[in-house]
Amino acid sequence: MSLHAPKSTFTAGLVTALPIALGYFPIAFSFGVAATRAGLTGLEAFGLSLIIYAGAAQFLALALITGGAPVLVSAFTLVAMNIRHVLYGPALIKRVGPDARTKHAWAWAFGLTDEVFGAALGALARGKVVFSEAFMFGLGLAAYGSWLSGTALGAFAGGAALQNYPVIDAALGFMLPALFLALLLSILSKLQLPVIAVAMAATVAVTLAWSGTAGILAGMVAGAVSGLLVRRNDAA
Repeated sequence: MSLHAPKSTFTAGLVTALPIALGYFPIAFSFGVAATRAGLTGLEAFGLSLIIYAGAAQFLALALITGGAPVLVSAFTLVAMNIRHVLYGPALIKRVGPDARTKHAWAWAFGLTDEVFGAALGALARGKVVFSEAFMFGLGLAAYGSWLSGTALGAFAGGAALQNYPVIDAALGFMLPALFLALLLSILSKLQLPVIAVAMAATVAVTLAWSGTAGILAGMVAGAVSGLLVRRNDAA
């Protein structure tokens, strides 16, 4: 076997997830600090990361909880914001092909965040790995573990941990979109540029006209429709 042959092991998943883990930890730390600053206990902050595990949505959940929003409104808002994750599993399997084993997909699919999905697609597209459930478990667990440990440490540090470092506190908010953008650029192709442009335009327009949540949903729909049209025209 060649030394450069694609791998599909659990360890390969852990290695692929290293940039994500390094990016997740400080953001999760910031969330733990923000949660305790807002009055949640350390256990409650950790519980949000354990159950929701959705980056920006957790900060939104924190704002909704502390703002006194009704439970049903909060739940609907979070579901609407994160419904895009439902598409990640099918999109990944379509990229891999019908022969992909999905016996334990119910477990590893929980870890398909934006960044994990992007990293998996990027690694597959570059031929660094071949798809396997062991690889997906390694990729997902490394990212999940980093997010949980960061939250726990931030909650333990308390709400005043970043009080004397406002620049760092503000900068942490940009790390999550920056990480996803870096992963997106790694798999970018000329064919995808029109789709990304349409999705971005729809997101910005609807966000400015309505709200961020509606903008995300509009970008998803616009990107999906334009992607289908591009694929159809390319196939023709």
